[in-house]
Formats: sequence, C-alpha cells, structure tokens
Amino acid sequence: MSLSGRARAAGTRARGTVRAPRKARQSPPASAIDGCANVLDFEAIARDRMERAFYDYYAGGAEDERTLAANRGAFAEVFLRPRVLVDVSRIDTAASVLGTPVSMPILIAPTAFHRLAHPDGELATARAAGAARTLMVASTISTYSLEDIAGAATGPLWYQLYVYKDRSLARNLIQRAVAAGYRALCLTVDTPLLGCRERDVRNKFDLPAGLCLSNFEAAGLDVATMGGSFAAYATRQLDASLTWDSIEWLRSETKLPIILKGIIAAEDAARAAERGVDGIIVSNHGGRQLDGAEATLRALPRVVDAAGKVEVFMDGGVRRGTDVLKALALGARAVLVGRPCLWGLASAGEQGVARVLELLRQELTLAMALCGCPNVRAVDRSLIASGWATG
Repeated sequence: MSLSGRARAAGTRARGTVRAPRKARQSPPASAIDGCANVLDFEAIARDRMERAFYDYYAGGAEDERTLAANRGAFAEVFLRPRVLVDVSRIDTAASVLGTPVSMPILIAPTAFHRLAHPDGELATARAAGAARTLMVASTISTYSLEDIAGAATGPLWYQLYVYKDRSLARNLIQRAVAAGYRALCLTVDTPLLGCRERDVRNKFDLPAGLCLSNFEAAGLDVATMGGSFAAYATRQLDASLTWDSIEWLRSETKLPIILKGIIAAEDAARAAERGVDGIIVSNHGGRQLDGAEATLRALPRVVDAAGKVEVFMDGGVRRGTDVLKALALGARAVLVGRPCLWGLASAGEQGVARVLELLRQELTLAMALCGCPNVRAVDRSLIASGWATG
C-alpha cells in the first residue's frame, strides 16, 4: 500500500479510537466557533471533544507543572506603558523571520501528533497557517509525513528536528526537508531525555492503533517494531550525547538556516551566537521537560541581550495579543504558539486553527493601537513598565 493509502487507512482507524461518536468528530456548528471570544474558549471545546488521555498529552506538563503555570503567569506580571496621541488609524502587523515575510509575528510552534485532535491533523494546520500568511514549524514526530505537510502547505515551513542516536535517521530527515522546500531547520536542544509527564504516566499514554510516527515510516523504518509506550521509545532513541560540536555536524549536512529551540540561559545564547546559528527560540518545551525551569518570558530579555544580532523567538504561555506585544517589546522577533492551535484543530479542524490565528491577530492589532504602535518596528522595551526590561 502506498504512503498516502496507509495515511488514509490510518485516519479511518484513528477515528474509532475516540470515545465520542463518529459524528462528534466532525466540525461543530459554525455558531459554536463564532461564539469563542478568545483562544482559551477553544480549549474548553477541545477538552469536551477529545479522549481524556489525548487532551492530557497536549495540555500537560512535567511533574508538578510549575513551569507550565509559570509560563502563563509571567505574562500577568508584566505591565505595559501605552503611549498616546500617536496616529494609529492604520496598524501594520507584518514582520520578517529569517528573511521570510509573514503577516504577523505569530508563528505555529512544532507540536506532535495532530491527528489526535482531528483526522486532517498537520495538513489542516498547515493550510490554516498558509491562509493566515504565517509560518508553521512541522514536528519530527508528526502523524503525517513532512512531504505530506509540505504538499498541503500554502505558506512557508520550518522543520523541527530531534537528533537520534542513529545519525543516519537525522540525515534522512534533513535531506527530505530540503527536498520538500522547508526553509530552516529548528534543532530542539532541551530534550536529551524525555521529561516526566505524570499525566501521561497515569493515562498510560501511547498512540492509538492506526497512528504512527509517519516520518519514520517514510524513512523505511518498521514502525510496528518500535514497541512500548511513546515515552519508552523516545528514551531509547534520543541522543543524550549531543553537544555544541553537533552544530558543526549539522552545518556539514545542510545549508539551511539553523535555529536552536530550547535555550533559557543567556550563557547558552552567547555560545549559540558564537557558533553562528541563525536563530534562537527561548523555550522550556511548554513546561514539559524540566519542572522548575524559568518561565520563557522572564528569560527572554537576557537571551536577547546575549544573542547579539541573532534573531530570537519565544514560545510558552502565549494566549493573548497583549502577550505577543509584551514578548516583542522584550526583544522577540516573533512568538510561536502551540497548544492554542491544537485546541482550534480539535474544535473545528482547519477552520478552528484559522480562527485561533485570526483572534490573536485581532487582539495584537488592538493592543498595538492602544499602545501607540502603528507597526511592529515601533515596539521596543520602553513599552514595558519598570522592573522587567532587563528580565
């Protein structure tokens, strides 16, 4: 059977793994989505519609989930200093990330297993990103192959890469990403081992029958032999020996821009800049790795200062347009959002993701206007109340 045939068959089987009736897996009436006032409303719909173990996989963090909560809580601690009597009759949210123009400084973060939320999975997410004229970062552990995602996309893509003990697998993924037209490699550096996600332990989380790690299947691996839970598989495969020298190895494998995802410490940002990386994503893996790690918004200004001219991005806890504005003011070139897009996907497929992105765009536009910022170039640290501009 062809890869596309297996994907269609897998999608058919996957629908049977969800507790709700099949009819409930279809998009809810438009009125339910139209009634969402903000992206948090989508989470309530997703929680109701998803299998508990799948929802918890998306929503949960490591151990006591302190970092998960801190990511969100940090935004509540930052206050803005709006400027007045500025012409804000027109607001321009356009930005540029590593030379790629986007309609807004809001990108889609790499997240795993989109078909747990909706049968169209990553394909729907990619289409919504393209319609919003923004960028999606596709995950190594996606439920559609990187080629399928690229085929569905109408906008720019980056590819998130885990490096496994078998470097030939990483080489295969890199070569395929280049061939498929991805514009950058986003190397995740905060996962030498998988964090302890206790919700998944309690739920005995694993992929349901019919879903698999499609990029590995396309690489010719027998996914049926991977065996055991996802956590056990990841523990066996992740390369805990990865060091800064691995950046040079990656450079030898590709000419694509290299972004490091998972930096919190300013010292690591400085080393990344010395190694000539093209971008840094301030990230603690959405609170899913080291519980007790610093909130990303708090770390952001110090990383920006240490990174010099390297473009810095941020993820973790972004739920509002004002969150985006605060991150931009503290030096981020753009933010990446993960869970909100998954909630939108679970709520209404492509339409849900598109609506999440549009709500964030509308909120950012309003926040910029009320702060006297007619474009993203006008956003700087003077917008942040005293005490946070240096982290």
